Amino acid sequence: YPVGFIAVIIGRQQLFTENTLYPVVLVLDEHKHLLQMLRLWSVVFAFNILGAVAFAALAIHTNALRGEISTKLVELGKIAAAGSFGHLFWSGVVGGWLIALVAWMVTASHWTIGQVVMIWLLTFLVGIGHFAHCIVTSCEILAASMAGAVSIEAYVHWLTAATLGNIAGGVGIVSMLNYGQVRQE
Repeated sequence: YPVGFIAVIIGRQQLFTENTLYPVVLVLDEHKHLLQMLRLWSVVFAFNILGAVAFAALAIHTNALRGEISTKLVELGKIAAAGSFGHLFWSGVVGGWLIALVAWMVTASHWTIGQVVMIWLLTFLVGIGHFAHCIVTSCEILAASMAGAVSIEAYVHWLTAATLGNIAGGVGIVSMLNYGQVRQE
């Protein structure tokens, strides 16, 4: 997890869960931007999922990865997809909170090495804690789906719960609390 997040965040790529921060603060401050934020979320989310599909296809349908790595990826996907909607939602809340916290911490760091360390530490917690992340964990579950180990319906169920949880964790815990601390009114 950490290496991928470092590449995406330091490389200034668009990650859906990072976009639960600054656009939300702008909408909280100037309500007129709500539709633009929702459009941004939709476009970034769709292309992040397409990226996850492409990665899963590469992992499962080519020899890009050694067989034992692909097998482990499928196992991780099966484990990640399991659980009730409530469990997946709350796991997503923690995952969304941690990733939104990454974005805030990266902004607060003045040095790239500090940013890398914060990204590494917080995203390591997402991976080691098996918290749901609507984009990164999609890679695992889609790989399992392409290998025939997880149904597409189970993936959609998981994706819905994880995405809602990620939004609640990123927006509710990080964005709104931080915004409330600095709002002047």
